[in-house]
Amino acid sequence: MITFNQPSKDRDPFQIPPASRGLRIGLFGGSFNPPHRGHLHVSLTAIRKLRLDQLWWLVTPGNPLKQQNNLPDLKERLLQCQCIARHPAIKVTAFEASYNFRYSADTISLLKQRRPTAKFVWVMGADNLANFHKWDRWHDIVQSLPLAIIDRPDSTAIPNSTSATHFLAKYRMDESDSIVLADSDAPAWTFIHARRLFLSSTQIRDGIK
Repeated sequence: MITFNQPSKDRDPFQIPPASRGLRIGLFGGSFNPPHRGHLHVSLTAIRKLRLDQLWWLVTPGNPLKQQNNLPDLKERLLQCQCIARHPAIKVTAFEASYNFRYSADTISLLKQRRPTAKFVWVMGADNLANFHKWDRWHDIVQSLPLAIIDRPDSTAIPNSTSATHFLAKYRMDESDSIVLADSDAPAWTFIHARRLFLSSTQIRDGIK
């Protein structure tokens, strides 16, 4: 049963969450502008299919590949995420702001230094895969930790025309082996099919407008 999480009062969201030895942790980054049930659905799918102990929502100060105009304040988005992340395994954090990080490669590098015994997996929706080759130091990300790509509306067909997807092709694991992805050495990745929710932050913002 999923219960409603009140925002945590016993942990500073601008500090890196604790992680004990061997903990299997998914990293799910985004601007969450705004967060919605699609984010929660991707998270719960990853937790279930990858057998994760935790999944961290990395609420970024701003996505370098997206327009920053009218981006709500980080603390506002953080509070919204804390209210919608209704699962005890989901931890909401904005520690990237404490280090002035804008790129996922920097975040991953820091986490592997500060939490060296945790088993991290990068989790992202399939809609992000088409632009993955534009991410700063995407090659370092692929070499640093396994990736889990979760099915999203209109994104089931994996693009194969980018340098990133060409590189990734030979390291793909069958979806049936996704439960061992967190224990696998990078580079490794899998595509996870799931029920698709036709909901996005862009649609919600357009609706508000």
